[in-house]
Amino acid sequence: MTDPTLGSLRVHGATLHYEVRGQGPLLLLIPGGTGGAAAFDGIADALAADYTVATYDPRGMSRSTLDDPEAEQRVSEHADDALRLLEQLSPAEPALVFGTSSGAIAALHLLIARPDRVERVVVHEPPVVEVLPDAAEHRALIARVQETFRAQGLMPAMAEFAAGLTSGPKPSPKSVPQSGSTTDGRDTTEPKAELKLPPQAAARAEQTMANLPYFVGRIVPAFMSYAPDIARLQSLSDQLVLAAGQDSRGELPYRPAEFLAKHLGTPLHHFPGGHTGLTTHPTEFGEHLHKTLRASP
Repeated sequence: MTDPTLGSLRVHGATLHYEVRGQGPLLLLIPGGTGGAAAFDGIADALAADYTVATYDPRGMSRSTLDDPEAEQRVSEHADDALRLLEQLSPAEPALVFGTSSGAIAALHLLIARPDRVERVVVHEPPVVEVLPDAAEHRALIARVQETFRAQGLMPAMAEFAAGLTSGPKPSPKSVPQSGSTTDGRDTTEPKAELKLPPQAAARAEQTMANLPYFVGRIVPAFMSYAPDIARLQSLSDQLVLAAGQDSRGELPYRPAEFLAKHLGTPLHHFPGGHTGLTTHPTEFGEHLHKTLRASP
């Protein structure tokens, strides 16, 4: 990996940690789940051959600290954080933006609020379940997750959450998500030998676990109750690319992207893997993102 240039940026109520590598037009990568800037370690170097790639830890995650650790979180504030980074790193030119999962929700709001600051926004499986006709069921899921978190703790709440994100006769999901993701792969009943991770991977896994209570308790309820302005998105559809995992058809995070694509009359771009394709298929995912950014609107 190329060593990135590290920076920090004061924003309202927080200090953001960010990393920059490469040269060319600015490409801001907004992570989902709990992984922070490290979620893009598998794709950032390759993309840096053509772009100035900026990654960061969202407020409250990893190295981006909150002034008030108990502060409630809002999508609009997270989108404003992304805007402040764009103004810091590309003050004269609109930038390219990619967001995945909860990061895709922040990217959507950034486009809605400040379309003048972005050239193109690619959103991968934003779980904006409020756009769906069965939104009430998903509100109930979020409420169950929060109640389980309060009454039973983190791991039962994660199990409840992961089960609600998938559908069909699939094996039970693991309780702990992959780094940078809201859900993980599938578990099996076979015992597994203990794995010894390389130091960097071990540190990343430890940080993911440390971020989980904040993610479950404050990011999930705030972000999954967000309802984007669809009429506004319609008017900005030439700047928006809706994307989903080719392996996650029918699962909850896939459905809002599919719904919005149909409603806006725009293509739904399929990326390698499922909701966690960024982690499971990093090379192919990065190549597909590059092609998508280069394609004509």
